[in-house]
Amino acid sequence: MARKKEPFKVAAVQFNPKLNRRNTNIRSLMKVVREAAENGAKLIVTPEMATTGYHYLDRSAIAPYIDTIPGITTAKFAQIAREYNTYIVIGMAEHDLESGLYYNSAALVGPAGYIGKYRKIHQWVVENYWSCWGDTGCPVYETEIGNIAMIICQDSTYFESARLAAVNGADILCFPTNSSGASISLLQHWAEMNGLYVVSANRSDTEEDFHMIGLSAVWSPSGKKLAEAPYSDISDESKDEERIVYAEIDPVHYDNEAKERMLERRMDSYKDLMLFLGPWDYVKNTTSRDIYAAAVQYEPVLGDKEANLEKVRRLVTEQTDEGVSLIVLPELSLTGPVVTERKQDIFKYAETDDGFTVGVMKQLAREMKAHIVFGFAEREERHFFNAAVLVSPDGEVIGKHRKIHLDEWDEPWATPGSSITVTPIDGFGRVGMMVGYDATFPEVAGVLAVKRADLICMPASWSGGYGTEVTINQRMFPAPYPIGSLTTWDAVAKGAQAYTIVANYIGSEKGFLGRSAIYNLDQNYTNDRTVIASEDREEVLMNRFKTMKTDWWLDQEKLILTRRTDYYRPLVTRVPPFM
Repeated sequence: MARKKEPFKVAAVQFNPKLNRRNTNIRSLMKVVREAAENGAKLIVTPEMATTGYHYLDRSAIAPYIDTIPGITTAKFAQIAREYNTYIVIGMAEHDLESGLYYNSAALVGPAGYIGKYRKIHQWVVENYWSCWGDTGCPVYETEIGNIAMIICQDSTYFESARLAAVNGADILCFPTNSSGASISLLQHWAEMNGLYVVSANRSDTEEDFHMIGLSAVWSPSGKKLAEAPYSDISDESKDEERIVYAEIDPVHYDNEAKERMLERRMDSYKDLMLFLGPWDYVKNTTSRDIYAAAVQYEPVLGDKEANLEKVRRLVTEQTDEGVSLIVLPELSLTGPVVTERKQDIFKYAETDDGFTVGVMKQLAREMKAHIVFGFAEREERHFFNAAVLVSPDGEVIGKHRKIHLDEWDEPWATPGSSITVTPIDGFGRVGMMVGYDATFPEVAGVLAVKRADLICMPASWSGGYGTEVTINQRMFPAPYPIGSLTTWDAVAKGAQAYTIVANYIGSEKGFLGRSAIYNLDQNYTNDRTVIASEDREEVLMNRFKTMKTDWWLDQEKLILTRRTDYYRPLVTRVPPFM
């Protein structure tokens, strides 16, 4: 199929259907969709359950208002699509005639008629009363404006949903939703990490005491907000008004760095994503722990172990509060990411497990009576690894992670690791690790979630090569998220539902950008706080938190029990078709 190369307009339709008024809703929705088409939109996305409203008690309650796909509803919107040469995504309840089952679905129609559908994989409690969980996977549909995928509302809580769209070759992710905030809080993250345009259509009214906040939006593949509707407060007199949000999509950006990273995926390391560790998981931690954690941030003297050790010791001993039980240092903590052109150039920096760096870190852990996570260039026979090591307050090595995804500084010398592991610590919790660039592959955090990590420690050396500052609308949160939050790191914590401690460098000729952080789990920023360090100061960032927040709407246990592993197979088997 020949694809358009010139930029085109898209529209997110913020529409508020009325319960039990399907025919009226369809007429009203067709009117606003037609308006968007008349204004030149070549892709139009409508909210979740846009033809019926959302809250139904059971199958019998919604039965009079449901339709097949394709069916009467898709035929009506296909007529508009043909007339204006556009594509339309309709959020609707679907009746499968063959089985008699109902689904929360989205249908795609275009100039030639019905194209395809998506059935919501990860459901929220309300539709569970009448809808079966989706069984289509995440199909991608080839069109002249690009490859289109659809996911719905609660799907965005799971990194797998948007990642499946990307792995299956999508350029544009359409997102019908009925959101009070949580389901749209990670759309920027998934757009940037997967290199996708995201078109999100929400409601802005109140139905059955559930208020939806508007903020329909379009995000670019770099995580830039291209357009957004206003926030809708429950007391807002204009909350019932329909709105159309327009933005421009440029197909030149379908090819981007995030998609190029797809070539670097290490699928053999992700196989545990296919495991379903359900209620009878006896290795998980079941006790909440009080953690006082610290991330140490400093400017490295590249290649000088003694100078960096002096900095680390000074910062840790002078600025770390008594009672801190976990200290995380940056990647390659005592050398920094040194430039090497040949593998043998790393010899003067690399060490074995009984070398200088491990020895001094064991001593520091004993002095501070704390667990310490640090990085070093590890030598094992003829191989070298960018490794992160966890030492106990007794000065014992109890965990190790070898960086799986290598960046430009590692590639001349390092062998990639292959294992994603969790270290259980009595009386403390289950600790997972990743190193720097690993964070750009959400599969790593996903495996750590499957393995029930309570904490994720991330030594990093970030200078802006990935991620972007979180710019989700602040009004959706009871308390503002901190300035400087990075999409990539925030996605690790939220996606794995594991507190994430990131230690980064500042300055040097590499231009490190700081922002060491301790990321919380709450997508609504109601119950916990993320803390972020500066971009340019040497400092020790500390934060107290309590693991195992089982009284929240989402926690790791709920996440694990609602994963849909039957449909995740492409994440561990498939090379994206655009490669």
